[in-house]
Amino acid sequence: MSLDALLQMDRACLDLPLTVEPGEVVVVLGPNGAGKTTALRALAGLLPLQGGHIRLGNHVWDAPPKEFVPPQQRPVGMVFQDYLLFQHMSVLENVAFGLRARGIPRHTARSRALTWLETVGLADRARERPSALSGGQAQRVALARALATEPELLLLDEPLAALDAATRLRVRAELARHLRDFPGCTVLVTHDPVDAMALGDRLVVIEDGQVTQTGAPRDVAQHPGTDYIAHLVGLNLVRGKANGTIVTLDNGDTWMTTTAASGAINVAFAPTAIRLSHTRTQGPNAWQVTVTGVEQHAHTTRVHLDRSLSADLSPTALADLDLDGPLWASVDPADLRVYKSR
Repeated sequence: MSLDALLQMDRACLDLPLTVEPGEVVVVLGPNGAGKTTALRALAGLLPLQGGHIRLGNHVWDAPPKEFVPPQQRPVGMVFQDYLLFQHMSVLENVAFGLRARGIPRHTARSRALTWLETVGLADRARERPSALSGGQAQRVALARALATEPELLLLDEPLAALDAATRLRVRAELARHLRDFPGCTVLVTHDPVDAMALGDRLVVIEDGQVTQTGAPRDVAQHPGTDYIAHLVGLNLVRGKANGTIVTLDNGDTWMTTTAASGAINVAFAPTAIRLSHTRTQGPNAWQVTVTGVEQHAHTTRVHLDRSLSADLSPTALADLDLDGPLWASVDPADLRVYKSR
């Protein structure tokens, strides 16, 4: 059964249409405070809607002011950011908890819980307490607990946020495998672009409670529609109007591209595409810039420029520049990705 929802919360400034097909993983992506967790809590029944609706198949869960199904009656499994395992229970009892809460006899609940612990590779830790587990193991126990009740909707709230970088890489791959095998609808919220791209079949980006872009991860990454999305996927973004291969930017500058277009367009390009120098270079697409900040990124230095643009420089290129003095930036027309504004 597919999920069809229109989440409207006036007090949280949230207006989010959302559909999820069985077997699909939809990632709700956005900055802190965008409304991601509010949306998840509304789907779980922890926050009643003020408008809109939530339906799973033909079953209405929430349709103000008359319809509201309480959380315990919704076939939902949820993995919280901090996992919220019961510290006074064993790992096995944690996984069996949801089954027991639904009235399943203790022996049957424990048997099913052990099967799920085997699925996530933790059957040998069944008798231990959560405090004895690593972060990655705790995440797998939380997932097993959510899946043990055979939910029709799986909700995950920043499921990898509590892990260190090394553990996160491994657990992300494990989580992706389990989500591929889950036949129900999955909604995962995150602010991490790597988690979103690796785990999602479809992205829904929300900013200030509104959807700003939706689509397959590859399409969103290649055609960002807002500054937030562009920075999230590591691209610069400028806007303008195209007439063939000539683009008049919103600030009045004129650029040249290799892709003919017409009307309102976005122009995206990588920070590595920007070249900085003390004098204006020959050719198109050159403009004077001011450095607003500098930060180290592995073996490159990211130089933040005005107009919310960034340039990535090698140590050699950086050594040749006086960042406190006047600078010119330029970008090759071949490095520009041009597409229609949404």
